[in-house]
Amino acid sequence: MVYWAPDPDKIAHGAMQRWFYQVDPGNPHLSRAREERAKLLASPMPDVTGPPVEHRPQDWNDAMAERAAAGGFDMWGVAEMDPAWVYEGQHAPQKNIIMLGFAHDYEQIATAPEATAGAEVVRQYGRAAAAAKSVAAWLRGQGWEAEPLTGPMTTKVMMIPPAIACGFGQLGKHGSLINAEFGSSFRISAVLTDAPFLTTPPLVLDVDSFCVNCRICENACPPEAIGPVKQMVRGVEKWYVDFDRCLPFFNQTHGCAICIAACPFSRPGIGLNLAAKLKRRAEREDPANAA
Repeated sequence: MVYWAPDPDKIAHGAMQRWFYQVDPGNPHLSRAREERAKLLASPMPDVTGPPVEHRPQDWNDAMAERAAAGGFDMWGVAEMDPAWVYEGQHAPQKNIIMLGFAHDYEQIATAPEATAGAEVVRQYGRAAAAAKSVAAWLRGQGWEAEPLTGPMTTKVMMIPPAIACGFGQLGKHGSLINAEFGSSFRISAVLTDAPFLTTPPLVLDVDSFCVNCRICENACPPEAIGPVKQMVRGVEKWYVDFDRCLPFFNQTHGCAICIAACPFSRPGIGLNLAAKLKRRAEREDPANAA
């Protein structure tokens, strides 16, 4: 199921999506954030100029690290494109996908499901759009074709699988990624390109063993959409959120990030300590994990 679809008329929850984006939430912060994001999305992209500039793969990665250090984004990684990540009927021939991450202001997201949290989500999607377009424009200026992808509307590529592949995190019980530093309190965007970046490794973090024994997001979810155990979803056993329960509440409150804010990993200064504890436990149980 695709909920945030570019063409709502083609999905089961399309009417709900149209209502969500057309209704006035009665909150000026959320309205302004939506307006600013719309301007960013509408800004034009430059054409590819000249032949591709050749750099060593490590040099491309170093350049991305410099852009991150300058404040363009809070996380980044690169994965080799997998055709399985492309939605049916879409085409993504590029070799690599660059993932970008944008941390929430925790004090703002912790107000969920109030509209202040919704405004913070939209602000970070705005940052995500601006950065994806900036990276794509930079690559086009280097002679490489590059296509920015940003949420929350569904693009041609699923975002979470490449984010897992490039080291952003692992899937938590609440259906969102969990990262050691930012928990689940971040948004993502991407850039498709053939520029020869080095891929970045997946994150080693035993989220499953933590989520099995933690029920915080499960208990915090007002519509009880988060289940206690994994389910088979299209042939894969995974954590699953019941969106038929989630979406009505999500729309009533003009957005919801309760499970993201409630996740212990998302609390500032907590995630890295939890990750270290999980690593020590894994090493005790299997010394081979000490590597």
